[in-house]
Amino acid sequence: MSLDRFAVVKCLNLSLWTVFAAGLFFCSQALAHSIASDDANFVLSVDGPAVIPFIYLGAKHMVTGYDHLLFLVGVIFFLYKPRHVVQYVTLFAVGHSITLLAGVLADWQVNAYLIDAVIGFSIVYKAFENIGGFKLLPFQPDTRVAVFVFGLFHGLGLATKLQEFELSDNGLITNIISFNVGVEIGQILALSAILIFLSAWRTSASYLKHAFTTNTALMTGGFLLVGYQLASFFLVPVYL
Repeated sequence: MSLDRFAVVKCLNLSLWTVFAAGLFFCSQALAHSIASDDANFVLSVDGPAVIPFIYLGAKHMVTGYDHLLFLVGVIFFLYKPRHVVQYVTLFAVGHSITLLAGVLADWQVNAYLIDAVIGFSIVYKAFENIGGFKLLPFQPDTRVAVFVFGLFHGLGLATKLQEFELSDNGLITNIISFNVGVEIGQILALSAILIFLSAWRTSASYLKHAFTTNTALMTGGFLLVGYQLASFFLVPVYL
């Protein structure tokens, strides 16, 4: 996309205001999409391998994970060749698989709010790249490296959701691997739906016409998630 400096700066100013708004409006609650209560009760009751249920939980979590999906929308928004889509999605999948498995099995203790804030920032990053923001800067980051690194943070975010529960050591490795397989299945399902929508939209002249507006909205959503999570990290303990 060919955009002038004023348009990019205007987009950033609009999006950055959402951080302040999110902090004011959502300071008393968390946005992180945790495992639903019924599913959480099941996870707590498991004592032994439960392959199919954990595959289902992983797929469900990815399909309903708006932050992961928004990032994927940004990643594939301007990818037209199937091999490029496969390349970038594979980098993302490898990244989040590594930290999901390692985070739970090695019991890495990280703050879920801060990790989810980074995940929100990953959406901002990709939208900023899509509107040509980095062309105004003296450096051009490697998109493939960025997608892989942010994949690591997305996987760590998934790990923090499971770490909220005391998982039984009996069958733990099998269940975590099953959950990760489910995440990949959910990613494929969600990505397929996104690609179908984008492919249909790309046949219309409105696709490129509204690409800037769409990515501005995507960036705003990312900033909203960042502000929401940071507000929860700094302010929620005050209300407890």
